[in-house]
Amino acid sequence: MDSEKQNEVVTIFIISDSAGETASKLAQASMAQYPTVEFCLFRRTFVHTEELLMKALNDAKAENGMIIYTLIDPDLAKIAKDFSDNEDLFTMDLLNPVVSEIGKRAQLEPTGERGALHHLNENYFKRIKAMEFAVKYDDGKDPRGFLEADVVLLGVSRTSKTPLSLYLANKNLKVANLPLIPQAHIPKQLFEIDPKKIVGLTNDPEVLIGIRKERMRAYGLNPETAYSDREKIQAELKFAHELYHKLGCEIINVATLSIEETAAMIMSALDLEDHSYYFMEEES
Repeated sequence: MDSEKQNEVVTIFIISDSAGETASKLAQASMAQYPTVEFCLFRRTFVHTEELLMKALNDAKAENGMIIYTLIDPDLAKIAKDFSDNEDLFTMDLLNPVVSEIGKRAQLEPTGERGALHHLNENYFKRIKAMEFAVKYDDGKDPRGFLEADVVLLGVSRTSKTPLSLYLANKNLKVANLPLIPQAHIPKQLFEIDPKKIVGLTNDPEVLIGIRKERMRAYGLNPETAYSDREKIQAELKFAHELYHKLGCEIINVATLSIEETAAMIMSALDLEDHSYYFMEEES
């Protein structure tokens, strides 16, 4: 492959009758496989009319873009497919093939409702409550939250406790977290809960040093402080590991993991389900 083609920008158009999150996630997951490629991602959301759809399709044609669409209206979906076929553009209908197959198996017609995933239903309000819970019990503000939590995250500073708490809350899980500092008081509630609800987060010393120095620079402060001192960090990690083993909890090293990967590992290790969407409860 010549260098000119290697440097060509790959353009992707997301066309959706709702927020476009489903198609965007697929595009981003695919793009991540090509870290050296330059991408241009366009989002055309809340496309409810033929006029808006045709404008989006013509924009994609002008950029020779790949098209990924989620359009529940069969007429709009057909327009997108026919246009792409006629113009020889790559296109993917991410929604209708699966919706149709479910309909066949369930012997039902789909509602055809746009944005049905984002209903303000009971699950939605549970998610809001879970996020409020994560904020209320962030950084060990109130140890009583440990007794109510689905997940309790422990870790030294800069092990992603807060972003993980909020990410898991978005999956309808109540999460509390506690920062660990050597010689600091450990709340008694931590020893009163099932250790299978606790996850001890850790990190590599070198990674922590870099993260903490960068944080100090972001505040306009000297990065060479006790906060980023190697011996102090090693002592913090040693203290944390001793506590984890005493509790008998799951331990996850976040050094090379994204928030999404860590969350997935937590849910797998603790045998938790993602209840942020519709789900069916088993009858007892």
